[in-house]
Amino acid sequence: MKLTHVCIITKDLNRLTEFYRQVLQIEPKAYGDDYVEFPTELGALGLFDIEAHERLAPGSARPASNRSLELEFLVEAVDQEYRRLQTLDMDWVLPPTTFAWGNRSIYFRDPDGNLVNLYSRV
Repeated sequence: MKLTHVCIITKDLNRLTEFYRQVLQIEPKAYGDDYVEFPTELGALGLFDIEAHERLAPGSARPASNRSLELEFLVEAVDQEYRRLQTLDMDWVLPPTTFAWGNRSIYFRDPDGNLVNLYSRV
């Protein structure tokens, strides 16, 4: 079994798309007006509009209410990413920090409140 996608269901697809475009520096692939994907080396981050999702599975999702999932992206240089992202209006959770297990991370929240970790191996 392979995990291929993580999908965030959102009320504001355009805002979240622009946020991840700036953070990931990846151009998303649009599939209609209600779904985009950011392809990465190992899988994709999908963003799906809540109204379209409701047509498929009514009542099954509640956007901007996650407090238990963390999206993690391996980057070459966390400190460089931190400096680059300082120009964006970000909800910072953790500045560059090195952990005992050998990762150096920055944590922030996306516009829907989802926790994002960019990390490098030290």
